[in-house]
Amino acid sequence: MLWAANTVIRKFSTSYAKLQNKLNLALIGQSLFGQEVYTGLRKQGHKVVGVFTVPDKDGKADPLATVAEKDGTPVFKFPRWRVKGEPIAEVVEAYKAVGAELNVMPFCSQFIPMTVINYPKHGSIIYHPSILPKHRGASAINWTLIEGDKKAGFSVFWADDGLDTGPILLQKECDVEPNDTVDTLYNRFLFPEGIKAMVEAVQLVADGKAPRIPQPEEGASYEGIQKKSNAKVNLDQPAEAIHNWIRGHDKVPGAWAVIQGQVCAISVHAGVGTHKACRCLQVRSLQFEDGKMIPAARYFSPGDTTSVELTEEEKKMAEEIRVCVCVIWKGILSNVNVIEDTTDFFKSGAASMDVVRLVEEIKEKCAGVPLQNEDVYMATSFQEFVQMFVRRLRGEDQEEELVVSYATKDINNMTLKMPYQCFIDGRFEDAENGKTYDTVNPTDGSVICKVSFASVADVDRAVASAKQAFEDGPWGKMNQRDRGRLLYRLADLMEEHQEELATIEAIDSGAVYTLALKTHVGMSIQTFRYFAGWCDKIQGTTIPINQARPNRNLTFTRKEPLGVCAIVIPWNYPLMMLAWKSAACLAAGNTLVLKPAQVTPLTALKFAELTVKAGIPKGVINILPGSGGLVGQRLSDHPDIRKLGFTGSTPIGKQIMKSCAVSNLKKVSLELGGKSPLIVFSDCDLDKAVRMGMSSVYFNKGENCIAAGRLFVEESIHDEFIRRVVEEIKKMKIGDPLDRSTDHGPQNHKAHLDKLVEYCETGVKEGATLICGGKQVNRPGYFMEPTVFTDVEDHMFIAKEESFGPVMVVSKFKDGDVDGVLSRANDTEFGLASGVFTRDINKAMYVSERLEAGTVFINTYNKTDVAAPFGGFKQSGFGKDLGEEALHEYLRTKAVTVEY
Repeated sequence: MLWAANTVIRKFSTSYAKLQNKLNLALIGQSLFGQEVYTGLRKQGHKVVGVFTVPDKDGKADPLATVAEKDGTPVFKFPRWRVKGEPIAEVVEAYKAVGAELNVMPFCSQFIPMTVINYPKHGSIIYHPSILPKHRGASAINWTLIEGDKKAGFSVFWADDGLDTGPILLQKECDVEPNDTVDTLYNRFLFPEGIKAMVEAVQLVADGKAPRIPQPEEGASYEGIQKKSNAKVNLDQPAEAIHNWIRGHDKVPGAWAVIQGQVCAISVHAGVGTHKACRCLQVRSLQFEDGKMIPAARYFSPGDTTSVELTEEEKKMAEEIRVCVCVIWKGILSNVNVIEDTTDFFKSGAASMDVVRLVEEIKEKCAGVPLQNEDVYMATSFQEFVQMFVRRLRGEDQEEELVVSYATKDINNMTLKMPYQCFIDGRFEDAENGKTYDTVNPTDGSVICKVSFASVADVDRAVASAKQAFEDGPWGKMNQRDRGRLLYRLADLMEEHQEELATIEAIDSGAVYTLALKTHVGMSIQTFRYFAGWCDKIQGTTIPINQARPNRNLTFTRKEPLGVCAIVIPWNYPLMMLAWKSAACLAAGNTLVLKPAQVTPLTALKFAELTVKAGIPKGVINILPGSGGLVGQRLSDHPDIRKLGFTGSTPIGKQIMKSCAVSNLKKVSLELGGKSPLIVFSDCDLDKAVRMGMSSVYFNKGENCIAAGRLFVEESIHDEFIRRVVEEIKKMKIGDPLDRSTDHGPQNHKAHLDKLVEYCETGVKEGATLICGGKQVNRPGYFMEPTVFTDVEDHMFIAKEESFGPVMVVSKFKDGDVDGVLSRANDTEFGLASGVFTRDINKAMYVSERLEAGTVFINTYNKTDVAAPFGGFKQSGFGKDLGEEALHEYLRTKAVTVEY
């Protein structure tokens, strides 16, 4: 009834929209903001007769152009409208030809001639991100912050020939929070509310109700702030003014100051004092002219800019330590006459046994110092080693204790403790803009907790952290066996917490607890153990090449990690998909930024907590819950990411591949949609075929990428096969996934359940026979009845499209028609998996050779293993998860040739 009521409301709303006055519009602008305004206006019923935007950049169209071209709307990409102040005649004529009644200008960065501005019947309206008349010009948001305004907002105004001086149509405002930045203001208010306001303004114009309120003559106009020279911080003023100046200058050009003779870009920390006389300012980070960025708290730490600052007593102790360490070094490096600050332990001839000797001698003379062999590799010069030693004595190098804010829930005979914040650089923290969203338990529709909703700024920070960890951190310098040891430890911790992880999977994704324990979590543990074993077995090869005598050559290959990798995973196996991709990625030596599915983030965040306990260095793993359109798109576009691994739908996979190509040609592996065929021959073991056939469809509620999307059953056994399937379905227990006797839990989320119901309704309309199911279960939560369709013909929607749910789609084929059924099975653009049931081994091998799929199951189904490669053909994607082949997805091959 709820679904029906919503349908009525939607129809009513649509009818109402059609009764409103509508206009023919020209959109002149660009960016994602322009794209959203365009979409909103079309939904409102207005007709966009032309889109005028900027030319493609690096082969990539502006978002506004992309969506308009997809809709078939005429798109014009003029690099300019005027030359030397005069309109370009052919450009103006092309514009006039579309016949617009109103120009809508969201985020328009071009200078538009007044002949175009005034041409339509209703003129032109523009969006501006300030409460006019204050802060006119391109840097209005920046000046709102620099001036310390208590209110921010935007204006939609009628264009005239001045600089943002036309009459006001509407304005909206919001409070400016003490720690707002340009990004937070834009993301929280100016962007989402501005889109709604533009659509509202157009409707006011269409209805003849749009006001024209003249702006006062007195007003503030400011130049842009893009010059670096203008962004210098005046430190001789109150902290609040400095704070406003820094946050107002944002990242470009970035506020800066000269500190101890060095030019440093400055970012402020949340929590500045607001008293006018206050001179205390918390600074978050400093960036030097060479591009190196450090936390401001580390500015005076050794290795950054200055030596260790010590008390007189500590200086005396440090000198004693220096002498002691020098004696030990001299004893080991007998070939070095004088140990100087720049003396390098390894360049002076030391080997791995000398490392052990050095550490053990120091431990013997200085009991209680927590020194490890790895420390010597991280501080190889004498000065660095002494400084590191002193820091250890002062307790400065101790790992920060992980601070975790938990959402707790007493359930399944335990207290779940679930992190819910972004995980960046080894810390849990809120999204930069403070946004959150609800993650929902599909069993009853209740909210589990609020989860941080990552922003683009969070992505950039996470990528920077991963890059720092790869290039300068211990992960890249670590011995491969030590890396494997950490991954083994991580797998052990996952096993220790397996009941907790499985319970989180059950409440966040709807997975049946027993299945989650065995598969979702169990296979994740196996995956990390498998790839931990690969860490020290990644090898190149020697290659005999043609040699020009008398010279001799040695050519060999090296297998190297790629760098920072992005991983985007789906919601059906939240933890297992994380493991399948990240274990291979980490074993290869890369660092990563992972985006879990928006609707199932909780096991990924719990996993992040376990990585810290396992000793994985900070920055190696970063996890960002949030939307694919925001976080996933930025990962695709980011120039510092060298590989993106994605599991999800084919349309999104295509968009990711395009973005990855345009951005920096990053490597991509894609595991996409499927419509996997399962062929059941009459000479099969029917009991087994029925049991496995049901598993092929209903395993994990049908939310299974390799699920048999279509069964072909030989005619002579078809009816008996269906009878037995229906008989077994009646025995299935649908209910709470935490109940150990449950066979079938809820679908992952409501939108997916609604899609499944619609899918079944389509099958009935097309003429397929609905044997059972096809509806939502009449109980709270997102439960779908296990469904069976027969008499499915090849042209039908349900024969071609994936349901990704508990829907068995069955078609007959004539007895003995092996090649005919193969042709039908391969008549799909997908090729992820497939299966065949027959006792005839010759027939089985013949069919397996001709099925166009990355995996073929014979007399079994869903039998995946961590050692066997997994991936699809055709539009099911490319690249492999699992097995040795998965490692190569995260490695690059370098050829080296030496002449001797």
